Amino acid sequence: MELAVYNSQGVATSKKVKLNDSVFGVEPNDHAIYLDVKQYLANQRQGTSKSKERNEISGSTKKIKKQKGTGGARAGSLKSPVFVGGGRVFGPKPRDYSFKLNKKLKRLARVSALTYKAKDNKIVVLEDLKFDAPKTSSLSSVLKALNLNGKALLVTADYDKNIVLSGRNLVNAKVSKAADLSTYEILNAGSIVLSESAVELVNKLSEN
Repeated sequence: MELAVYNSQGVATSKKVKLNDSVFGVEPNDHAIYLDVKQYLANQRQGTSKSKERNEISGSTKKIKKQKGTGGARAGSLKSPVFVGGGRVFGPKPRDYSFKLNKKLKRLARVSALTYKAKDNKIVVLEDLKFDAPKTSSLSSVLKALNLNGKALLVTADYDKNIVLSGRNLVNAKVSKAADLSTYEILNAGSIVLSESAVELVNKLSEN
C-alpha cells in the first residue's frame, strides 16, 4: 500500500511511502483488539476505593439493648451494618485491576487496529515537523490544513518536546511516539497522522 506524503500546508508532494502489508493489511482479530483495549482501560483504574467494615468503625461496643423482651430483633453493637453509621457489608477494598496479556496478542491487536484504519483511508503521512519552540497554533494549523475528521493521532519517530507541548492543549489531537502506540489510542483517533520518519518504525510493529 502506497501513500503520498503531505507537507505542512496540506499539499501532496511528489514523495510516496510504502506501508507494510504485515502491519496495515492483515486479517483483523476483533477479540485480540477487545482484550488489549480492556487491559489498557483496566490499567488506568486506580483501584483505591475503600469502605470500612464493622471491625474498623470507631465507637462503643456496649450492647444497645437487652437481648429479649423488646419485641424487636436482637442487637449487639451500633457498628452493625443494619444501623446508620455502621460498617458496610462486602464493601470495596483496594485492588489491582491490571492483568497480563502475551506480547504476540498485543502485537496482533495493534496491527489489526492499524489495518482497520488503513481500510477506512484514515491514515495520512506528513513530512517531519520541526518547531523552534512550542506553539499550539502552529500544530493546529498543520492539522487543519490536512482536513482531518475527528481526533488526530500524530505519530512521531522520537520524542520531540516542542511538538508534544504544542499538541498538549489541543482537544482533537494527541502526539505519540511510534514505539508507544497502543491499540486504544489507534482506535480512539479519527485519523492517524504518521510523520515521514515514523513510517519505517511503524512498518516494523509486526516484528516487535
